[in-house]
Amino acid sequence: MNYEILSAFALATAVLAFTPGPDNIYVLTQGVVNGRKYGLATTAGLISGCLVHTTLLAFGVSLIIRESESIFFTIKFFGAIYLLYLAYKVYKVGDVINLNGTAVPKRSLWQLFRQGFIMNVLNPKVTIFFLAFFPGFLFSSTMSTVWQFYILGLLFMLVSFLIFSGIAIMAGSISSYLRSHKHAGKWLKWIQIVVFVGIAVFLLISDN
Repeated sequence: MNYEILSAFALATAVLAFTPGPDNIYVLTQGVVNGRKYGLATTAGLISGCLVHTTLLAFGVSLIIRESESIFFTIKFFGAIYLLYLAYKVYKVGDVINLNGTAVPKRSLWQLFRQGFIMNVLNPKVTIFFLAFFPGFLFSSTMSTVWQFYILGLLFMLVSFLIFSGIAIMAGSISSYLRSHKHAGKWLKWIQIVVFVGIAVFLLISDN
């Protein structure tokens, strides 16, 4: 087992997790709107979805998805529809998001976990990214490829969870500041809508 390769993989994963993107922006937004533990629930859901993509990679299904345009587009389409549905639900809550939680009830921890999980699983770009990223970090000549992919997947999940959790905690710590500004809720509502719609559009227009 080559621990230098595993260390390089962990470092690369950390850099990717810190790089601004839809997932960490989504965690940041949920943490600000609902509080840090709700941001952590969202993080747990997003990261748990990576186990599905790791399994697809380990057993070769991701290769089929990449080579079949119809399967790839179908997954992208349903992922985009789900994201647009989430954007519509945010839009329907009213003109602003109430950060004090008096007019708009917070989502439960389970709801946010499930939402993050579904978002991740229905994003075929994650599977394709894993397919492109993981094979370069196989670290053993004796261990089966399936087990190596699972170890890499779990390491990816651990590193990403720690970084995303830090983002969620940071977001929760500034929620009290945002509550003191009357227009903050309105901006956050539309930020959530833009994030959901933006990811949906990205899925639909992106190539394999």
